[in-house]
Amino acid sequence: MKIIISIIVLGLFTIVSCDKNFEEINTNPNDAITVPSGLLTADIVRLAMNINYSTFVGGDMGSCWAQHWAKVNYEEEERYKVRMSVIETTIWKGVYEDVISDAYSMEQLAIDEGNDASRAVGIILQSYGYLLLTDMFGDIPFSEAMSSADGILAPKYDAQADVYAGVFAMLDEANALLSTGIGTISADGDLVYGGDATGWQKFANSLKFRALMRASGQLDVAADLAELTGRAMFTSNSDEAKLIYLDADPNANPIYESLVFGSRFEYKVNSVMVDRMASLSDPRLAVYAAPNSDGEYRGKPSGIDAVPNDDYNYDNVSPVGDFYVNPNLPGFFMSYSELQFLMAEAALNGWISGSAETYYYNGLKASLEFNEVLGDFDAYITHPDVSYNGTLKQIAEQNWLGLYCQGVEAWTEWRRTGYPELQPAIEAVISEIPSRYFYPAIEQSVNGANNAAAVTAMGGDDALTTKVWWMK
Repeated sequence: MKIIISIIVLGLFTIVSCDKNFEEINTNPNDAITVPSGLLTADIVRLAMNINYSTFVGGDMGSCWAQHWAKVNYEEEERYKVRMSVIETTIWKGVYEDVISDAYSMEQLAIDEGNDASRAVGIILQSYGYLLLTDMFGDIPFSEAMSSADGILAPKYDAQADVYAGVFAMLDEANALLSTGIGTISADGDLVYGGDATGWQKFANSLKFRALMRASGQLDVAADLAELTGRAMFTSNSDEAKLIYLDADPNANPIYESLVFGSRFEYKVNSVMVDRMASLSDPRLAVYAAPNSDGEYRGKPSGIDAVPNDDYNYDNVSPVGDFYVNPNLPGFFMSYSELQFLMAEAALNGWISGSAETYYYNGLKASLEFNEVLGDFDAYITHPDVSYNGTLKQIAEQNWLGLYCQGVEAWTEWRRTGYPELQPAIEAVISEIPSRYFYPAIEQSVNGANNAAAVTAMGGDDALTTKVWWMK
């Protein structure tokens, strides 16, 4: 736990009989003993989004693997040759220390304050972190992850099914805490909802809906999903959980920080996405991509070792569109359009009431609205492949398109549904698109027995191709 404590070092002194009020006289009233729980929120939110939107994570091992992006140089990760340093430091260490651990500290501080609302925010952010990690790796430390104060320095790995069950309970607890009306959320520290408890409640329940859909291949989720539809969830784009980034480095969106501020021009758009959007006359294509040097929208297929070359280079492949390299581009925990596509799938399967068609069109409208092309909606849905046809393939493909530049989430939803039907990268180092990340190498030395047990439990091979629980 990283609770911030300020300690005043007084130096050596001699205790004499006249120093009856020494402690009271020498206490600095401006020196905090414990930070208020709400002041931790901003850093947790910012660091969570910075991890998710970093080009090494959300770009190389997210948008490239989901085949939204491709690269015309430094294409190793695109061909599934991953950097262990990114997995170990940016993801594993970053999410556990900067998201989960700090959010746990926030929860404990809020308990001491008697602040149910702030406590709930800490629980929601922990839940998000655990779901992110378990979807990336599979089995992870969960039940003992925050137990160092109890002397547990080598936590056991919990089965992914148990992590999901635990997170479901956490999100239910957060929903209940936000219903008590006890406590407040710091408006200054809350970069997502500005202190609005209702917004956090909608996020908690929408996040649980996503998690239940992810587990739907392994669990009977119908009753839980139906119950959730009676709770507060996102009802428009204004409800969604997102961080609005600022104008300048180091507080701009990491995509801008890398592609524009860092001059990483090798990141381009993928031909799979460009070709599919062109075939649909999708109005978002001109938002997602910028024209190449010939004034055309042209993507590059995933992979290819020897680039740049005459076929695919910095000039003749379209870069990411200006809208998505804006420093103020939001970082999404979860969007309204994604929720609506998930609800369309749930309604299609008969798990919730309501019209799958209505949810599907709501998702489309929300995505087009965010991309500032809502005026094209009526024309767009006349296309025979866009007009609702009652198939999971159509719903999932539109969700995939709507998750553009939400790289990890786009890759994860593709892993869950299998749509669109993507082919592995050209000249890839493995024969299929990865299903997970390797465990960080440091776990073999600092938590070796538990790490080895987790590898065995997941099938005996710590491989990118090992299927996580909800994929099996």
